[in-house]
Amino acid sequence: MPMQKIINDPRVFVDEMLEGVLLAHPEALRRASDPRVIIRADAPRPGKVGIVTGGGSGHLPVFLGYVGFGLADGVAVGNVFASPSSEQILEATREVHGNAGVLYLYGNYSGDVMNFDLAGELAEAEGIEVATVLAADDVASAPKGSEPRRRGIAGIALLYKVAGARAEEGASLAEVVATTNAAAAGLRSMGVALSSCVLPAAGHPTFDLPEGEMEIGMGIHGEPGVRRGELEPAERIAEQLLAHITDDLPYRRGDEVAVLVNGLGATPKEELYILFKSVREILGSSGIAVARTWVGEYATSLEMAGASVSLLRLDDELARLLDAPCESPFIIRRGSQRSREAGVK
Repeated sequence: MPMQKIINDPRVFVDEMLEGVLLAHPEALRRASDPRVIIRADAPRPGKVGIVTGGGSGHLPVFLGYVGFGLADGVAVGNVFASPSSEQILEATREVHGNAGVLYLYGNYSGDVMNFDLAGELAEAEGIEVATVLAADDVASAPKGSEPRRRGIAGIALLYKVAGARAEEGASLAEVVATTNAAAAGLRSMGVALSSCVLPAAGHPTFDLPEGEMEIGMGIHGEPGVRRGELEPAERIAEQLLAHITDDLPYRRGDEVAVLVNGLGATPKEELYILFKSVREILGSSGIAVARTWVGEYATSLEMAGASVSLLRLDDELARLLDAPCESPFIIRRGSQRSREAGVK
């Protein structure tokens, strides 16, 4: 069967997508000399820590969607589900460098790690100070005690928010890294897939998941999860996801958390809010307060159906940074949510 996609030539899928984004948002984004390197329009900002991210296409708004005020400053864009090159990452580094150092913030995948590490070495040779924070929030991807091997999934959205807000305040590179690492240490996520996705260059589903089934813990590229079985109600899905998350990083009665419920590309927001309702009720019964809420698409997998849940343990500083304003063509937060979310706590 032919692909059900609104595209032209699969071979130029990524490049035409980037052209469309730049044509739609010229006031916010600009292209570097490499067409796969996209920079915040006002970068570099002298004296501000630059933040560079990157990874494979197919996950919007990750990674490109987090380039903007209060978020990242530049992105290197790879092919669908493939790492950008070290040369592209290095170019993004040069473009955002404001003489205060550059933070690399991206997901923990082997190809990305290899290319970002090489770009960092080359940047350091040019006199640009570089530090790295990896998103590794997916509890399904490695057991407790092996956290450095875990994949990064939708929880990275909260790390962009924290790092970007701290950098906008004028914090040093060491301070931005310390705060982002503190957030990453209290961040856990897990997802559920209901269907596969189709890579444009392949033209067929990346894996087989029969109708009426779900896979708990499946990764955003189709990596195997922890259990496959019959599709269950939202409240049961929420129970299973939260059981894995809270067992991995025990949350205590009286803790405050940010909750991010993320759609994987083909899940209606109505269903995400039903899932959030169950998540909030389960946490509330355990005495864990939902102090900040994010519901929507924050890290997708083309047209995969499914969702993920992320919990970020909050302290006063992290709550303040999540409340800070940010703006990109994909993500807008206009200051504190505290008064708007009083009824959620």
